[in-house]
Amino acid sequence: MALDEATTALLTQMAESGAKPLHEMTPEEARGLTAALGEMYGPGPEMHRAEMTSAPADDGYAIPLHVLVPDEDPRGVLVYYHGGGWVIGALPEFETLGRTLAQRTGCAVVLVDYRMAPENPYPAAVNDSWAALRWIDGHLTEIAGARVPLVVAGDSAGGNLAAIVAHKARDAGGPAIAMQVLVYPVTDCDLDNETYRDPENQTLLTRESMVWFWDLYAPEHEMRQHPEASPSKLEDHSGLPPAVVLLAEHDVLRQEGQEYAEALERAGVPVQSRVFAGQMHGFFTMVNVLPGSEAGIAYVVEAVDRQLTAQPA
Repeated sequence: MALDEATTALLTQMAESGAKPLHEMTPEEARGLTAALGEMYGPGPEMHRAEMTSAPADDGYAIPLHVLVPDEDPRGVLVYYHGGGWVIGALPEFETLGRTLAQRTGCAVVLVDYRMAPENPYPAAVNDSWAALRWIDGHLTEIAGARVPLVVAGDSAGGNLAAIVAHKARDAGGPAIAMQVLVYPVTDCDLDNETYRDPENQTLLTRESMVWFWDLYAPEHEMRQHPEASPSKLEDHSGLPPAVVLLAEHDVLRQEGQEYAEALERAGVPVQSRVFAGQMHGFFTMVNVLPGSEAGIAYVVEAVDRQLTAQPA
C-alpha cells in the first residue's frame, strides 16, 4: 500500500523546506529539526498532576523524568523511552504523546530523559534506562498511590531500550513488568536486510540515517553485536512479559521488528503484533499531525486496557 495522503504531504513539505538530509546534519542540527516537529503536536490533555523529578544513575547522574498523572487513582505506571536513534529527541517533544497515553490508558506515564550519543555513547542509554526503571519501581506508591502494574514502552531507539530493560528485569528477578509495548523498535544492527534495501521505505528514516545513528551510538561494530545493543542477539526470550509490537509498512526497521515479534512468540511470550499499512517510521508519535498516529495510539490503548484488566494490581 502506498503512503497515506497526510504522510505524503508532510514529507513533501519537509522536502520543500530545503533542510539537509538527517545523515548530513550535526547532532545539534538534527535536534533542532525534531524540536521543530514537536511544536506541531499541540499541548495535549490536562493532567491531574504533571511534575519533573529525577532518578539517580549508577554514576550519580540525575536522570530527568517527567511524571504525568491523569487522575487520582491511576491503574498502572507506563515508563516511556523516547525514540530518536539514541541521539535526538527531548522530553518536551514527547509530552503530548505522554499526556495522550496517560489520559487514554488511565496510567501514570513517566517519560525518561536518558543520556544520548555521541556525548554519551552505548551503553549510557541502557544504563540510564535500567536505573530509571528500578527507581520508578521503588517509587510506585508516590507516583500512583499504590503498587500498580508497571508497563515499559518506547518507540524506535526507545523501543530498543524497552525491550532490553524487559530482559534485564527478567534476569534480575525484578522489577515485575506487566507488559512491554514496542513501537517499531530497533532490535538488530543488520543494515542490509530486505526492508532496509527497499527504496519505498526511505522516508523520514532512511538506511543512511540509521547508519548515522549507529555510528554515533555504537561506533565500534563489535559493540552492536552485544544483546544490550541489539536485543535480537539474546538467545533466550522465554519468561518475558506479554508484548505489543506496532510496526509501520514503510519502515527500514519493519523486518527486524517482525522477526523479533516472531522470536518472542517462539519463546512462548504472548505477542500482539500489527503492521500499520500506509504508514512510515515515526507516525506513532506525530499526535495531531498524522491520522495514523491516532490509529496506532488506539491500538496500544486497547492492548494496555486488555492486559491490565486481566492482570490488575
